[in-house]
Amino acid sequence: MKILNIIIAAIFLLFAIVQYNDPDPWGWMALYTMVAGISAFAAFKKYNRWIILTGMLICLIWLGFLIPEFIHWIQMGMPNIAETMKAEEPHIEYTREFLGLFLCLIVLGFHYFKARKN
Repeated sequence: MKILNIIIAAIFLLFAIVQYNDPDPWGWMALYTMVAGISAFAAFKKYNRWIILTGMLICLIWLGFLIPEFIHWIQMGMPNIAETMKAEEPHIEYTREFLGLFLCLIVLGFHYFKARKN
């Protein structure tokens, strides 16, 4: 588990770093850095359930704002969102954001489950 958590921490730290050119970088950089930090501490079996729950709550609230756009993307037939890095249509940016938040929620849920077992 230690190596997996270190890999997850490194990936989310890279996610945070590449957000500098995003139209709204600070929220994403903070969230991805938080997930990276939680994963790094988890590598050493250090869990804080309240911080993990706070991160999960942030993700759920943020997802709540984006779910209508995600549903709209599904109703459009799920057009490609990875053709180009530039989000030329609004649904591309919203869908990518939704999926990024969902990924954070999955990782945080994994850590919460592990924290409860310890």
